[in-house]
Amino acid sequence: MMRRYLRKLITKYNGLGLNVKFMLLIILFIEAVVGIFSAFLFWNMQRTTVQERITAVRYEMDRQHAQIRKNVDAINMSTQFFLNDQALHDFLVELKQGRQIPAERLNAFYHEDIASMERMVNSNLYLYQIRVYADQDNMQEMMPILYTRDRMSRLSWAQDEPLHGWKLNYADAIFDSYAVAQNSRIMSLVTPIEDFENGELAVLEVSMKMDTMFEGMYRANGGLAVCFVDESGRQYYGSETDRDNPGIQAALAEREENGMQTAPGETAQEEQFRHRTVDGREIIVGCTVIKELSGTLVCAQDISDAVGRIRRMRNWFIIIMIALIPFLAMGINVVVKSVLQQFYRIIDAIKRVQKGDLNVVIENCGTDEMGELGNQFNKMLTEINHLMKEQLDRELLVKNSEIKALQNQINAHFIYNVLESIKMMAEIEEQYDISDAVTTLGKLLRYSMRWTTGNVTVAEEIEYIKNYLKLMNIRFDYEIFLSLNIPECIYAQQIPKMSLQPIVENAIYHGIEQMAEDTNIYIKGLVEEKSCVIEITDAGRGMSEEEVGRLYKKISGEIETAGGSGNGIGLKNVQDRIKMNFGEEYGIEIASKLGCYTKIMVRIPLQKR
Repeated sequence: MMRRYLRKLITKYNGLGLNVKFMLLIILFIEAVVGIFSAFLFWNMQRTTVQERITAVRYEMDRQHAQIRKNVDAINMSTQFFLNDQALHDFLVELKQGRQIPAERLNAFYHEDIASMERMVNSNLYLYQIRVYADQDNMQEMMPILYTRDRMSRLSWAQDEPLHGWKLNYADAIFDSYAVAQNSRIMSLVTPIEDFENGELAVLEVSMKMDTMFEGMYRANGGLAVCFVDESGRQYYGSETDRDNPGIQAALAEREENGMQTAPGETAQEEQFRHRTVDGREIIVGCTVIKELSGTLVCAQDISDAVGRIRRMRNWFIIIMIALIPFLAMGINVVVKSVLQQFYRIIDAIKRVQKGDLNVVIENCGTDEMGELGNQFNKMLTEINHLMKEQLDRELLVKNSEIKALQNQINAHFIYNVLESIKMMAEIEEQYDISDAVTTLGKLLRYSMRWTTGNVTVAEEIEYIKNYLKLMNIRFDYEIFLSLNIPECIYAQQIPKMSLQPIVENAIYHGIEQMAEDTNIYIKGLVEEKSCVIEITDAGRGMSEEEVGRLYKKISGEIETAGGSGNGIGLKNVQDRIKMNFGEEYGIEIASKLGCYTKIMVRIPLQKR
């Protein structure tokens, strides 16, 4: 169904005029660019807003964490003060041992030591109470510091196991009047007061109000909801409404999912804040580990209003862009039609050319792109007429070349037949030297006149050089010996035809012939990692450094060479053909010493089979 609909849509589009197609494409392009840009813009705005809110929540949670540490430090310092109070310790030891304490001693302890402790408690505005529950039930209580163990049993944590540690969110119920009038909840650090000889002497309770310790949970803070989770998983809220807050529930789930635990021996991530979508609301959820209380502070803030404003801005932007499309289409259509007027003139000219009129000329082309198209069309017609004339001349030339090639083929067969006849006559007359020379000449002609478009093997080229030297030794009074030291793998390598023979020919004419004495031409093959080198060395007259440099320039084309002997055109031809076949990294190199030798090194690629 979808394919059929797409085919119909494509068919309708193909049937539209060119100006309508251009208009649609331009509108689609503009809408795509604006859409991508606006999507990125509003996405970036939303991301920036979320990051700013996350930063604000992290800052607030860090502030609350710092306040909690400060409160915990106050409790710990007060605890240490009472634990280190020697007068209190001695008095508790006397109670533990059941001694009869005189009234004067009790009176002095109350007015001096207990009063001092009370002043210390009152001076710390963060503390609620500091109470010592002695391990005696029949002693005289000294409020507000010293109480009996029975008084402690009224508190909700008195039966906890273990008894000592942090106790959170309980009511102060040591007096009946407190239990009735108590509106706030407290927390405390419960610590045993011990003696090495007498064991536990008393229980120390240093308490603080919950809204003092967890200020952020109990006050409105820009929609930030906070709860505390202790190491056993119990949750503490500042208000009952926070308990059902979906953001808080999502933050608690995030805590469980990402291992924000504080159990002993576990390594926990200390802080984590993320953006989540919960029930269609945009929520910042976060967790901060409170190691001092062995718990986690969990928070959530609803940022749906801020994100909603950005989305409303995006929607209005889309509505405005859609409303502008008709006006944009009309403007583009007018511009496209004016641009395409020249194009329609060019189409009319093309139709005339299709009918056979090659003398069409588009006038007043102008200087814009369409005008340039008209100018190029005029040049194309001129070039077509010129090429048609050249094609006719080329066809005549090809016909003449074919005729000449046929004549050369006939001439080659004629020469082979004549040489064969001469060979037979020499053998009849028992002139075997002449017969061998004619045979060698025939091989030489067959190799040089054989038509081939590809390369030959090094072995074929060496065989040609052997035949060539046989004929040259007939001509000279002295003898040129050929020494070969070529690995078998090089014999199978491909090389352009007539690449080595011109080097041997140069060695004879420019190095050996002037000496007119028996000598050697030494051909050696070297195998390297990715290439192989064929060295052709003659023991001729050699060259000076200036001559070698000039020969290099002729081979590379820096010095123009003309036809004739001794001008380096043969080596340049070999160099050009090797580079054309194998690449710029291959070719010939020259080494020579005046009066000693000349060595030509031919480098070709190593073809592994």
